[in-house]
Amino acid sequence: MEKVRKQIIFNTEQLETSCALLSNGKLEEYHIERPSVGPTVGSVYIGRIVNLEPSLQAAFVDIGIGKNAFLHYWDMIPATYDMDADEMNPLSEESLVDGDGKAKKRNVFSEKLRMWLRHSARRSKQLRENEKHRRKKKITAKEIPEIFPAGTELLVQVVKGPIGTKGARVTTNLSIPGRYLVLLPYADHIGLSTKIEGSSERSRLRKILKELDVPEGMGLICRTVGEGRKKIYFQHDLDLLLDTWHRVEEALENPQVPAEVYSEPTLMERSIRDIMTEDIDEIIVNSRESFTVITETLDKFGGRRLSNKVKQYKKAEPIFESYNVQTQIEDIFKRVVPLPGGGYICIDETEALIAIDVNTGKGGAKRTGDQPEVILQTNLEAAEAVARQLRLRNIGGQVVIDFIDMRSAQDRETVYKLMKKLVKDDRAKTHLLPLSRLGLMEMTRQREHESLKDTIYIPCPYCHGAGHIKSELTMSVEIQRRLNTVLRSNKGKEIRVIMHPEILARLKNQDASLLTEMESRYGRNLSFRADDSVHHEEFKLVNPASGKEY
Repeated sequence: MEKVRKQIIFNTEQLETSCALLSNGKLEEYHIERPSVGPTVGSVYIGRIVNLEPSLQAAFVDIGIGKNAFLHYWDMIPATYDMDADEMNPLSEESLVDGDGKAKKRNVFSEKLRMWLRHSARRSKQLRENEKHRRKKKITAKEIPEIFPAGTELLVQVVKGPIGTKGARVTTNLSIPGRYLVLLPYADHIGLSTKIEGSSERSRLRKILKELDVPEGMGLICRTVGEGRKKIYFQHDLDLLLDTWHRVEEALENPQVPAEVYSEPTLMERSIRDIMTEDIDEIIVNSRESFTVITETLDKFGGRRLSNKVKQYKKAEPIFESYNVQTQIEDIFKRVVPLPGGGYICIDETEALIAIDVNTGKGGAKRTGDQPEVILQTNLEAAEAVARQLRLRNIGGQVVIDFIDMRSAQDRETVYKLMKKLVKDDRAKTHLLPLSRLGLMEMTRQREHESLKDTIYIPCPYCHGAGHIKSELTMSVEIQRRLNTVLRSNKGKEIRVIMHPEILARLKNQDASLLTEMESRYGRNLSFRADDSVHHEEFKLVNPASGKEY
């Protein structure tokens, strides 16, 4: 089997830092970071509850970024951490409240709840009330406003950045990720990533975590990258995490509310922490400053052996062009993605969901063999392309994939199993359903940030993001319709029509006879003028004498 060569390429510029993960030269992941005043996922703030909305079962929290953050009731209750450690948000978005409004058993107040409210302006009164509720085994959603009234100051962590018109989403269940561990400052829990398989390895890791010197009241989760590591790696990572948390506590000594108390590391540091594994062959970076940052970061996380894989790029040719990354980046935003066998997939992002259509294209004609085999092979290629495109474009939410219809239940199961395997290594949490008889596969993909497309592009100011404008024929129809109305109801000698040059070309050529007939029918003179500044879909009817519009 051919060895897969993996590379991480960093391109650092004044206004943007970008990171590309290549597998045998093929782009597998692409991330960019630009200067921003908004919150980053993972950052921790001390904020103040502005108001609560019982109908939404949520609070809105001022964290000092302009738009208030959204805090759901289930994220206001300390919970156990039986989740995947590779998620930045320790709480999954499953419903934690039953239909009668009562919280499920695992949502109980921890001994550390007083820590969450220690900076409250209503501190003494709040803590007394807190103590009463803390002794209960269950709480209801109705009690949240009593425990967290408007004006309460509390620590929150961003789990989802602002997307569109929506503000950031936050939680009070904090987690600080490291290279091998995730520190849970307010949860006495030891856990492992669900992606770590093998009972013997899980037992070994759990034993190591229990032997670590973890402060009382804090917890840890072992990340997937910790699989196979010795105890010394975890202890070193824990020391770094505790040092980070110590700086957070220092910032809380004399807090300015609202304020940021912990900032998620830069893209370079996050990439080294989350992407860098033993199978990465080299890291190439195009600036001396970035080279220094990365080697120092790797020295902390992985030692000299990993930092020796870092190389500085010094050629005159742009680094992304040299490694054929730029061409692949440009292909990311194309609606149609070709498949190796001649088929293709179409990706359409809508407000409600991501729709992906699979087509055989010329693949059916190219391939020989039974039609079911051709369809299966096209669908398998499409599954690989879809999994890759979801990662590259950083799109999420609800995704519906329209595979080519397969009559065989076994073929449908084959495509489903491959898709499950392909999304397993996706760092964003995914949930996949089997194919329906109609050939549709439904899935959800965790979305923490805006998609890559929304980051790089803005809606077209001409079509306002619609992607379409009215044709010249349509505009001619609208102008004639408006002229008929005005000519019947207004007296005068002349009407001047001002429009875009392309529309005027249509009126002068194809529709000239219609306008001449209109002049003779109403006994009025019509004149037409082109204006480049007029929008393609707009026109004006003006009285030449007075200059007023009709």
